[in-house]
Formats: sequence, C-alpha cells, structure tokens
Amino acid sequence: MKLSPSSSHFFRYFSSSSLSQPIAKMVPGSNALIWFRKGLRIHDNPALQYAAKDSQHLYPVFVIDPHYMKPDPTAFSPGSSRAGLNRIRFLLESLEDLDTSLKKLGSRLLVLKGEPSEIVIHCLKEWNISKLCFEFDTEPYYQALDDKVKSNASVAGIEIFSPVSHTLFNPAEIIQKNGGRPPLSYQSFIKVAGQPSWSSTPLSTSLSCLPPIGNPGNCAISEVPSINDLGYEEIDEDERTPFRGGESEALRCMKESIEDKDWVANFEKPKGDPSAFLKPATTVLSPYLKFGCLSSRYFYQCIQEVQKNVKRHTSPPVSLLGQLLWREFFYTVAFGTPNFDRMNGNRICKQIPWDNNDDLLAAWRDARTGFPWIDAIMVQLRKWGWMHHLARHCVACFLTRGDLYVHWEKGRDVFERLLVDSDWAINNGNWLWLSCSSFFYQYNRIYSPISFGKKYDPNGNYIRHFLPVLKDMPKEYIYEPWSAPLSIQTKAKCIIGIDYPKPVVSHDSASKECRRRLAEAYELNKKLNGMVNEEDLRKLRRKLEEDKIHESKPKRLKQKLIG
Repeated sequence: MKLSPSSSHFFRYFSSSSLSQPIAKMVPGSNALIWFRKGLRIHDNPALQYAAKDSQHLYPVFVIDPHYMKPDPTAFSPGSSRAGLNRIRFLLESLEDLDTSLKKLGSRLLVLKGEPSEIVIHCLKEWNISKLCFEFDTEPYYQALDDKVKSNASVAGIEIFSPVSHTLFNPAEIIQKNGGRPPLSYQSFIKVAGQPSWSSTPLSTSLSCLPPIGNPGNCAISEVPSINDLGYEEIDEDERTPFRGGESEALRCMKESIEDKDWVANFEKPKGDPSAFLKPATTVLSPYLKFGCLSSRYFYQCIQEVQKNVKRHTSPPVSLLGQLLWREFFYTVAFGTPNFDRMNGNRICKQIPWDNNDDLLAAWRDARTGFPWIDAIMVQLRKWGWMHHLARHCVACFLTRGDLYVHWEKGRDVFERLLVDSDWAINNGNWLWLSCSSFFYQYNRIYSPISFGKKYDPNGNYIRHFLPVLKDMPKEYIYEPWSAPLSIQTKAKCIIGIDYPKPVVSHDSASKECRRRLAEAYELNKKLNGMVNEEDLRKLRRKLEEDKIHESKPKRLKQKLIG
C-alpha cells in the first residue's frame, strides 16, 4: 500500500516489494527481532549480536512513535509535542546511518509506524519470532512499553534478551548494592559502583555480516522517512543544529576528540569557556551518547587507553571519565526514585512554592529577558539544540532560584523539547540540582547574568553572534545595554525598549528576593522533615507575598516623603 504525500499519515508506506534486500523464505522457530530505540549503532551492541547469533532470519526494527514524532502545530517551536525539529532530524539522520551500516552487512532497517508495543507484538506473531532482543532502557515511558511487550512475548514462549548497554553500570545492581536505595551523592555513587566489570575486557566493535531478513508478511514497512514525510517543513540552514546524527559521525567526532591526548589528560570540568561556539570547549558527544550512536562503554575504554599512555591526568569528578560517571549517577538516581521528574511526590526534592509566571517563562524561553548573556544562550539553544554546560547552568539558575523564581519543571520542559541531547535522567537531574531542589543546596551562590559571561568573553562576541541586534553595541555596554546613553544606543542602531527589550527584572533586587523565599522554603522543609503538602506550600506562598507587601510599604512611604 502506498499513500500520497498529502496523506495525514506521518510518512509514506512502501509495499514489501520495495525491500532492497532479497526476501528469504521463512523457517519457523529460527527468526529473531532486534528492536532499536536507542542503541542506534553496530559497535558494542550486545542485543544486535545476540539477535544475529544462530538465527536463520533477522528483522531489525525501528518504530516511528506518534507520541514522539507527530507534528504539533500548537507547540512554541517546530516539532512534535515532545521534541523540537532539531532532535527529530538528528534521530532521522541516525536512522539513515544505521540503515546504511545494516545494508553493508546484508540487512536493512525495517521502519514501521504506530504505538510501539502494539507494532512489535504484531510483528512477533506475523514473523513467527522465537527470539526478541532490545537494549534495556531505564526511562519510565520505555519501561512501561517493555513490560507490555515482554509479558506478551513470555506468554508466547519467545526468548527475551534485554542487556544493559546504554550505561556503564546496571542501575538496579548499584541500588541493590546500596541497600535498596540509590546513592544520592556523586562520591557515594563512585564508592558503591567501583570499576565496571567489563572495563578491561575487549568490546566487540564490528560485525562481518548479519542473517537475511525474512518475509515481512502483512507488516507495513517503509524506508527511513524524511522530515517532509513526517509532515514537517524544512527550516533555514542557519536555524538548524550544526551536529549531524549517526554512528559514523559519532565515531569520527570521538576519534577527533581523543586524538589530542593532552586535552583528554587535562580535561577539567567545570572549567571551559561557555562562550566558545566556533570551537566548543567540550567533546559535544552528548547527543550521540543520548541516542546510543556512540557506546558509552566504548568511549570509556578509549579514554582509559589514552590515560594509560600519559604521565598524569585529571581524575573524577572533573576528568572526562568523571563526566561519564556523572551520567551514570543521574541514571541510577532517576531509576531508583519514583516521580523523579517532578517536585510533588519526589522524596529527594525540596518542596518549594515556585511561581508559575507564564509571562516571565515566555520571556526567558523566547530570549526576551533583556539580559544579553541569558538571551544569547537561549537563542543558541533554539537554533543549535545545544549549549555549553556552564551556559545551561546560567539560564537554569536565572529562571529558578537566581532571578525569576519560576518552577524548575517549566524550564525542564523547554530544555526537554529543544536540546538535541535531551536525556530524561540527566535533564531532570540537572534541573533539580541547579534549582537547589536536590543534590546541591547552596542557594546563595548565584550565577550573575552580567558578570559571569563577561569574564570569559569581555568583548561580547558570543552575544554579537547570537543577538545580531546588539552587534554594534560597544563592549562597555554589551552585557548591560540598558545602561548605555541614548546617543550610544542610537549609534549602535539598537534602542533599548524598542529594538531590544528592557530587563524583565532588576537582578540585584530579584536575586535578593529569591534568596529570601528559598530560605523560608528550606526552613519549612526542615521543620516538617520534608513532609510538606500542598496546603503547607499555599500557606508559605501567602506569607511570602504578605511579607513582600509589608517590606515595600516603608520604601514607598520614604519615596513619598522625599518627593
């Protein structure tokens, strides 16, 4: 069956006769299905290896999930309800690359569309599958899908192989070793985790061939769809992420990063320049790790190899290996913490009466705060789907505990949509951390939206690139353009309040107010031993508002007397 491009379906279906590989005759009891979700690679893919072993036919499957891919015209940026267009394009490029690699091995990627668990269950029956393989996933959404598929497969007597290969450790094993609860600090995690069991064992990084595909039967199979096939319109080149998806690109980027042995040996986070955009100060491998185009285990071993051959190197938590271990830490805590992605019902999250100010949220999201450093970062996020980790820290702090006091879940949702490397565990973990809701509690330490960027980029080149409206502003005013005399603004062709917005808040007074509110919230959490309910938060919110009114009355009276 083939549908016209104007169809409401997300991509064109192709009849089984369009398969580029020869269709083999089905032999009952010898068919395997490898279900790709993440793990979009050939190297170090134990699920793929096991699926291919002793199988007459192998069906490599990816399901286009409407939950993730269906266009949402109501969203604030092009994309679906779950993901921006940059991440969707990156995924499609990764699938194209995987398909090319599979074809070189005598196979190909079979793309289907629909609710993933229903599609996979249908394929298991249609293709008489005896062995189902897929990489273990810790995300709640995939856990629910997997439980449904595994239950059905078990009843049908199908062998299931679901190895842990997206992470260095099995989160469940770490939690078990820690007495049934996840370690809640990096150092305690390192102590419990130790060395990965496979760290000194060579990983399989290539395959010579794969079993042929069997008869696809009545399953509607397609090639990897394009952006247009999914119902999206292409956006201008300069609005796209510069990072291309796929295993081939991941391995190329990794090789390029680790070729500089001194850089690897001396890597020290959180050091690095958040304003560096022509040549980012990090590996920029996070999108490839997120989609499993690059094996974290293979990357780990490659870094180990470099470290063996240098005289000295940095160590966790600041080293390059340390960054992979931070990833593991967040994966483990997320896996072992119910409601990890929200404040309510999350036992490790401080209960704080955040504001739900949609106007301030929109100003932050749409790069209209009037603080050039913050707005430039948010433009880079929207255009590239990526920014340096310190830049992420700055805008997350600004939205939550630093200036705007907006709920961290709101900021998390924006990052989740726009980041190419958006990862459920890491994104939620970082927002919990940066809002001082969990892990980190020094809420008096605030990133200045003015001075922090200035120390890395005093000339403001980063701002000039991502906010061209300010490109002619003298460097003395580039971080605080509202302070420039009108004559300077006129000469720079940027009048504040007309061509570029005025600041949405006064940083000094806003940050002071945020500290006051957080101090009260922390005190309430301490008093109630973390058992804070909705009514407690409502009472605290009313108290904070009343205190603010009482505090402002003497100031207004004083101003009146002076006037």
